[in-house]
Amino acid sequence: MTQLVDAPESVGMNAERLERIRPVMQRYVDQNGYAGISTMVARRGKIVYSDQVGWQDKEAGVAMADDTIFRIYSMTKPIIYTALMTLYEEGKFSLLDPVAKFIPAFAATKVLQGDGSLADQNPLRPIQVRDLMTHCSGLSYDFLEDFPVGQMYREARLMNDATRTLEGVIDELARIPLAFHPGSQWHYSLGTDVAAHLIQVISGQPLGQFLQERMFRPLGMEDTAFGVSPEKRSRLAAMYGLPDLFEQGMTFSALFGHFASGNSGRREVADTYPVDTPDVFLRGGIGLFSTAADYTRFATMLLTGKAEDGTRIIGRKTLELMHTNHLPAELLPYSIAGIPTLGYGFGLGSRVCSDIGATAVAGSAGEFGWAGAAKTYYWVDPREELVGVFMTQYMVGFDLPENDLRALVYQAIED
Repeated sequence: MTQLVDAPESVGMNAERLERIRPVMQRYVDQNGYAGISTMVARRGKIVYSDQVGWQDKEAGVAMADDTIFRIYSMTKPIIYTALMTLYEEGKFSLLDPVAKFIPAFAATKVLQGDGSLADQNPLRPIQVRDLMTHCSGLSYDFLEDFPVGQMYREARLMNDATRTLEGVIDELARIPLAFHPGSQWHYSLGTDVAAHLIQVISGQPLGQFLQERMFRPLGMEDTAFGVSPEKRSRLAAMYGLPDLFEQGMTFSALFGHFASGNSGRREVADTYPVDTPDVFLRGGIGLFSTAADYTRFATMLLTGKAEDGTRIIGRKTLELMHTNHLPAELLPYSIAGIPTLGYGFGLGSRVCSDIGATAVAGSAGEFGWAGAAKTYYWVDPREELVGVFMTQYMVGFDLPENDLRALVYQAIED
């Protein structure tokens, strides 16, 4: 049954209209191959909707619960960037600082030219810290094939050797040429992992410890970490969907082939996303485990910069800087694997809505958020003081239940 933590009417929402969410989410379980889904909605700091349908583990008969733990993949990224920006607020770095100021190996990183030759980075425009956050660094991902460096990433196993430390991954990454000159293109990348290592270098602390002190503990995110302790593993959701995006040699085109052939089912991803090595498997672009409630606490904080008890996590003006578009017009719309994201610019770590009509989904100008490879998704709408979180474990689904959730949430606004 739907659990309403606070009366929706107290924050200008209609409880009866919010009840439309459940049957639509159930349809994805019944007809689209999703084992289970957890959804949460908050407005003006109050949770007005929390519900689960389907299964945490279908084969074991374990129902989806309000404390189910998920691998959140790229929804790790906004947490990393927010944490990094708390160091910005301490004057520890500038967005225009060269990354090599903190990680010297990147000073020697070359750029792979179209003719196959190698060029130096422009000394007046090397990789900057902001490039890591806006995905304009020249870095790439293993599974992307639009630049020749993708094959170099796959050969180096940057994404699927979970026994390697973050430092080891970044050391190897700095030896691989950039796909393009920094600042000249937008391209989804391992830049967040470099940002995560920057946190370690600048703060002098292990990444997990820093996140606990700056984010998780003050926000009450008790189930968010780079691993799952033994006593909590019974709450971990099983993975379903397409083959593991991060398995050795996997590419996006190969994954689409699996989709086209109907190769969908239960998956084992422990080798690339382990639960039991939180001191080794520290990453920036992926790696965190969380719950719908924990992530809602984080996302709600992004509206005000404060925890529920009033503790200041990050400044209001810093959040405004993060969640405004930083891309010039010639780099829009940005795209991932050739799929354009219409109506959005990109801030320091998140998409930022600039044109509601172009997005073709309900929302507001200034809305921001991100998603994860296993179909986790969140959005924050400052204009409506609204947060929505969608959690499931379905590897790279091509349908869009998150858009249905958005439509169902916005239609319930009364004021």
